[in-house]
Amino acid sequence: MSSKGDLFRPVAEPQIIEGAYTDDQYGRLLGLVRDNGPWSLILSQHFKSPDEVIATTSGTIPEGFTPTWDMFLSPVFRGYLARGYTCLYPEIEDCFYNPKFLDLVRGYWGAQYARPENMLFNIQGPCQDAGTPHVDGTNFRGISQNNTPIWLMNMMVKSGLFKHWQMKKAQVIAWYYKGQIGGGFTYWPDGLSSAPKQINAPMWGRAVVVENEMMYHTAQSCGPTSMRRPEGLAIHSLMSADPEDPNGWQITTDGKVIQKIPAQEFRFLVHWGADIFMDYEELKTTLDHNDDISHEQVFDMLIADLRARGEMFEVPSDPFTDKAFIQLLTRVYDPGKPAIFPPEPVDPSLAA
Repeated sequence: MSSKGDLFRPVAEPQIIEGAYTDDQYGRLLGLVRDNGPWSLILSQHFKSPDEVIATTSGTIPEGFTPTWDMFLSPVFRGYLARGYTCLYPEIEDCFYNPKFLDLVRGYWGAQYARPENMLFNIQGPCQDAGTPHVDGTNFRGISQNNTPIWLMNMMVKSGLFKHWQMKKAQVIAWYYKGQIGGGFTYWPDGLSSAPKQINAPMWGRAVVVENEMMYHTAQSCGPTSMRRPEGLAIHSLMSADPEDPNGWQITTDGKVIQKIPAQEFRFLVHWGADIFMDYEELKTTLDHNDDISHEQVFDMLIADLRARGEMFEVPSDPFTDKAFIQLLTRVYDPGKPAIFPPEPVDPSLAA
């Protein structure tokens, strides 16, 4: 039986490539991360409440239950290398304005045009990450991360009401991880009712060309189980290079080191994203801004659809942050969790 989750399928099967970046490019990328920290949690950058996290991932919460940050804290940290079509560090312009990647994403879509839009990285040590599949927040004409929270962009996709304005996207996502426990990439290219696929570690420069806005995916748990939730982790914790180890990393909370991460357990993800235009007419429509959608239109359409479904609710004065409204949208539009999860990676230290 099909479900709402089966609508989430990328335009094509993800394409796996090797050697996404040269050794020199990798060295410069990692050097920037080590030299410009500390870096904050993904959660702290993109969400103002635990309810927004639920709206962005998969699943709902029981009525009357109040979620807390502690339910979602995961030691995964993020930084940006390029935003708004602009490379933030001149020394990696060849990585962002990347002709190899542009060729890959044009071919992936069968499109005429592509433009680099953003480039970010995730860094982490051991982490319990499976079980939180999600789709990435996509852009719409007039709606982007520059003016809109990720949870709302995700809900716009899940509702199916805004396909007319939805931008076509593609990513090249590369991993550098030498750990021996987990650390792979799990994804559902055939919808949430179907079995997932995995790219397993070790991954060193392996990458996937994909449309992550229309494919549920998650990182596989990694590292020793005992290290996956450092004691003292908080929403304001930070990760940076370990000044006492030329290849190590550390997590701090309020200036106190709560975990040291050796290079062997360090997982580095580089996410390059591009806008895709099938032809010149589609490009021109975007550049001319003559068919953009506004936040007012978004909320008017969502409220009208909810009322047509018979939902009873008060229209919020601030729909961007109203927890009850976010929970309502999640209950109505979220497709739920995948039907099938792969088995968790086994930590040999816990084997009987």
